[in-house]
Amino acid sequence: MNPIAEAYLGALAMLEATAPRNLHLAATMVTESAGDEALREYLSNAGPDDRLRKRLQLALATWDYVVDAVWAEGTEPRTVARRELIYKLLKIDAETIALFHEEFPIAGRDGDIIIADSWEPWYTDELRRERGFYWDNYHGLLLAQDWSADAVRHLDHATSEVVGRLAEPTRQEAYQSKGLVVGYVQSGKTANFTGVIAKAVDAGYRLVIVLTGTTDLLRAQTQRRLDKELIGVENILGGVSPNDAELLDQVDYQDDPEWMSGKFVRLGVVPADAGKPGIDRLTTYRSEYKSLQQGIAALDFPKREKSLPYYDPENLFHGDARIAVVKKNGSVLRSLVMDLKRIKARVSEIPTLIIDDESDQASINTSNPKKWEEGQKVRSAINRLVSELLNLLPRAQYVGYTATPFANVFVDPRDAEDIFPKDFLISLQRPPGYMGASDFHDIDIDFDQVERTFANSVQKAHVRFVSGQYEKENKALLEALDAFVLSGAIKLYREARGTKAFRHHTMLVHEGMRTAAHKELADRITDLWNKSGYYSATAYTRLRGLFDKDLGPVSRVRAGDIPTPNSFDEILPYLPKAIARIGGTRSPVLIVNSDKIESDQEKLDFDTTDHVWRILVGGNKLARGFTVEGLTVSYYTRVAKQADTMMQMGRWFGFRQNYQDLVRLYTTVELYEGFEAIVRDEEFFRSELRQYAAPVGGKPQVTPQDVPPLVGSHLPRIKPTAANKSYNKVLAERRTPNKEPRSGYPNLSDRADILHNVEQFRPVLARAIARGRVALSQDRDGHEAWACLYSHRQLLEMFNRLRWSNATSFNADLAWLNTLEDEHIEDWQIFLPQLKSDEYKANVLGLGPFSLHRRAAPNGILEGRSTLFGRADAEKVARPPKPASKSRRGALLLYPMIAKDKAPRIVAGEVDPGEVVMAFRMVVPTAALPNDGPLVTFTTKDSSRPSAAIVDSPV
Repeated sequence: MNPIAEAYLGALAMLEATAPRNLHLAATMVTESAGDEALREYLSNAGPDDRLRKRLQLALATWDYVVDAVWAEGTEPRTVARRELIYKLLKIDAETIALFHEEFPIAGRDGDIIIADSWEPWYTDELRRERGFYWDNYHGLLLAQDWSADAVRHLDHATSEVVGRLAEPTRQEAYQSKGLVVGYVQSGKTANFTGVIAKAVDAGYRLVIVLTGTTDLLRAQTQRRLDKELIGVENILGGVSPNDAELLDQVDYQDDPEWMSGKFVRLGVVPADAGKPGIDRLTTYRSEYKSLQQGIAALDFPKREKSLPYYDPENLFHGDARIAVVKKNGSVLRSLVMDLKRIKARVSEIPTLIIDDESDQASINTSNPKKWEEGQKVRSAINRLVSELLNLLPRAQYVGYTATPFANVFVDPRDAEDIFPKDFLISLQRPPGYMGASDFHDIDIDFDQVERTFANSVQKAHVRFVSGQYEKENKALLEALDAFVLSGAIKLYREARGTKAFRHHTMLVHEGMRTAAHKELADRITDLWNKSGYYSATAYTRLRGLFDKDLGPVSRVRAGDIPTPNSFDEILPYLPKAIARIGGTRSPVLIVNSDKIESDQEKLDFDTTDHVWRILVGGNKLARGFTVEGLTVSYYTRVAKQADTMMQMGRWFGFRQNYQDLVRLYTTVELYEGFEAIVRDEEFFRSELRQYAAPVGGKPQVTPQDVPPLVGSHLPRIKPTAANKSYNKVLAERRTPNKEPRSGYPNLSDRADILHNVEQFRPVLARAIARGRVALSQDRDGHEAWACLYSHRQLLEMFNRLRWSNATSFNADLAWLNTLEDEHIEDWQIFLPQLKSDEYKANVLGLGPFSLHRRAAPNGILEGRSTLFGRADAEKVARPPKPASKSRRGALLLYPMIAKDKAPRIVAGEVDPGEVVMAFRMVVPTAALPNDGPLVTFTTKDSSRPSAAIVDSPV
């Protein structure tokens, strides 16, 4: 190692444990040549991944963030004043300060959004420094990998925000906090909860339960990740000598190339020898949690001082931690619950951390409240077992992680045994280097399709549309295969020019969830591959054409500094190797689903296999938290109706270092539009959180319990989450441009309500009669209508007085209409379309005569769907044909309606008003149309206020 690097790395290690002090003086303990000039010269020649450069950046950022340190002299975190003080304490000269300022700028305010109840701060910077064994090792591993110092610094801050809101582990009174951390799909949530576990174990938490998704693939992937990056070689060996071949069979990883090459974190010491807590694994990479039976001692927590509770520091900081990584499976969780019950007297004293990965999957109670007996809440299986865990462990802290939080915020906030995030809700900022939805959708970019280029449009650069016709679909699938082959060759081209090796290179094909269809699809892809001509020169003309029109031009404008071929001929030497890796010795296609893997198919294993260059066909097992490594081309045509389901299937989101320009998504126009709407739903949810995040007067504006954030739907056909996760959902606002309430009118037997509603329309009927009839110009049959104008405020006052059999049918529309001002809607043109037939025409409330429209009345409730004629005139009033003329006049079609199955009582030309329902259809004017934001929003029922129709919302 360079002596200057060695000297300053040692100096930083000392200073990070205390505070910023004379940097050069500390470095001279290693080399006398340390000084400003030597340090500047080294940094000027160091690359971006240089170890000292990254460590300096991290140290400065860490000191920037400190809140309560004495040395900070009251300076605010992340300010110029704080950084100037740091430079002063480091005693560096003006030239070095200028270099630091340029190379290591002050990080901006974090984008993490935090809504939290008041809590007692306990996780101080001093505590973190004193008890940072596992965190220090973890963040050191990340720095040694591909993480930038800025990313590690942000992770440090974000994880401290979570740990600081857990209960202090040595407190006497048990407290159970519950929180939710919201990230992006495949954006590093596992890294966040790994960091949280590291800091929690350092701080005193001694039982960690990680609930993964529902598949063995995800459970094993999570276990290995924690073993490799957190638990460490010394804990995994458990005292077994690495040279003891016979006992190493217990290790799990004896054939793992990353284990053998030293990629698993080494703690540098057996934790007990350094007075640090060890971590005992209750599960392994190959073994799910099983009932411990005679080995129940593995769950025991022996006390050093038997007269004191386990959470007392005399016991807590002399005990080891236990960790179990379990999938959300009924029998597995029951085994864990039963074992904990067997040591119930002790577990009540154990500070416990429960991490629920993919917390909106399986953990939510999906039982139908309509089927519950009076006063008896029924829970679905996994939700019941999670509740049992929380009841068994009064000192347990529950932290859910998800990228799709909609189901979580629909949980009843007053259900003490459920998992509503009552204490905190943290929305993580998008991490650097992440390829997310904004990299596939031209959100809020105003240009015509013809103006899109590979440079200015992410859609044009990365998205290719698939037709539903079989022949065209096959052509698109072959093109996707070609893109996969070409991108593999370009990766090899880049490797040869110095980029890090691309260990895995994958393509995902997802057309449906049925396992039988997966086999058919795999056979179809294999047939296309075999007929493609890849093993001869016959495919090269086709590949050249795709490179020239697609991959080449996109890479040239989007690859940045990454080596990029200028012509197809430059990648030609790498094509045979790419083709051989994909399908040279075995089938290029792997089926990944719940079916038993055929004997001749290799197992999908990103961890222990050197290279996975394959086309993956599957459904749910390739979604929901499972990371598809090296994913470059996605062919996705599966239709789903829920926003969270669709987003969790978006495996094309993630980190794509050195090949972001090569990523392609093949999908249908309908699905693409659906994903774009969901992207807007996500951003709306985060914006709802953001507006409440800033404290007022040192106190939180709201807590997660007070105001559940609004969940929006920009495309109403795509629901936020499945119906069985939405029993607690309440429709809050509906911003749809046409309003046509259905099945919301009072029951026909509720004569008083019907008479009340008709009476509210009396002024409208009177004004229409006074103004007279008009021809419906857009109606070829020559219908006429009574017509009049009504101001927006007058109409809203009338609507607010109406009665409904189901108030939510129109309240959500009314909630939005009440927010619109004169600049959006000035007035309403009201039409009462008249039938040519006089069969049912009568006065209503002494006014008229008016046509009585007939509609079916299923279950005694009138349908509010309007007749066809009159709609065109209403559209013309509210939506003028010329885009330049934004109308502020809405249109309302009003239809006095009677039941279809019986003749109304008409006496002396007057209809009984108790048999008339005033149905209407509204067309909102152009100026009021929602150009941004969701069309529909939802919030959550609160069981402590059962009479509230809608929980208080920010609208």
